Amino acid sequence: MTERPRYSIVAPCYNEEGVLYELHKRISAVMDSLGEPWELVLVNDGSHDRTPEIMRELHQRDPRVKIVDFARNFGHQIAVTAGLDFARGDAVVIIDADLQDPPQVILDMVQKWKEGYEVVYAVRTHRKGESWFKKFTASLFYRLIYRITDVKIPLDTGDFRLMDRRVVDVLRQMRERHRFIRGMTSWVGFRQTGVYYVREERFAGQTHYPFRKMLKFALDAITGFSYLPLQLATYLGFAIAALSAVAAVVVIFTRLFMGAAPFYGQATTLVCVLFIGGVQLITLGIIGEYLGRIYDEVKGRPLYILREAIGFEETQAPSVGQTAQ
Repeated sequence: MTERPRYSIVAPCYNEEGVLYELHKRISAVMDSLGEPWELVLVNDGSHDRTPEIMRELHQRDPRVKIVDFARNFGHQIAVTAGLDFARGDAVVIIDADLQDPPQVILDMVQKWKEGYEVVYAVRTHRKGESWFKKFTASLFYRLIYRITDVKIPLDTGDFRLMDRRVVDVLRQMRERHRFIRGMTSWVGFRQTGVYYVREERFAGQTHYPFRKMLKFALDAITGFSYLPLQLATYLGFAIAALSAVAAVVVIFTRLFMGAAPFYGQATTLVCVLFIGGVQLITLGIIGEYLGRIYDEVKGRPLYILREAIGFEETQAPSVGQTAQ
């Protein structure tokens, strides 16, 4: 029986061959300075480069490196989930493998954790190496989510955070498919606080979050934690109905007392029909987004499928697709 780690560092990886050696080096330097046992759980999210081979090499050199290898790409949030399923530490840190989140910040998180906080999230004060469009859309997204969701998610925070074992055990019971980890972490409660840091440029490679993925991520966050889109569709329906009632009164009045000249031709009717049809399609689309997510849930497929897990004891491995115990 190996010594239970005090800390687990979970790093999802997708085509990160250019950064893994440096990631291990920096994580090791930071965690060794604490003088307590730790493990690094690397989750290979269906990489197509040498990421799996480098992971195995790191495991051979340092048994504290553990590997969770997916059968295919399941996405960043699912990879984080798998890491939480396998992590054994009393405190678990989620960090991106690209080193935009400096490992040194973990020391500040650990200090807050030892003060009694059960969730310590990292707040970005500045984002280096990112375009104005990325910064603007990210800022807009965080503020939109903060205003429309029932759960108050801290502004300018990503998944980079430390969580106590009790928080992780609760999250492991939450198996929804369209996941928004930072929202789920806020939803569970417990004592939470933040530490501030400057987000660095990627150490190597390119971003794996293009605009299309960012948009999908935003939809998952909104539909997972807010009914506002459905409520807006309802409000819009009432507004159009009221506008139609007013328009009907205006038409009747003008026909009786002013003649029908302002309403000759089909242009006005066509515009009204197209407008109402567009609103109906938008409303159906909003309903479809929620319905599609319900359909994904009721199918009951596992969140991820493993090719293999390396470095774990058999008793550690959770049942794939079931709530981890």
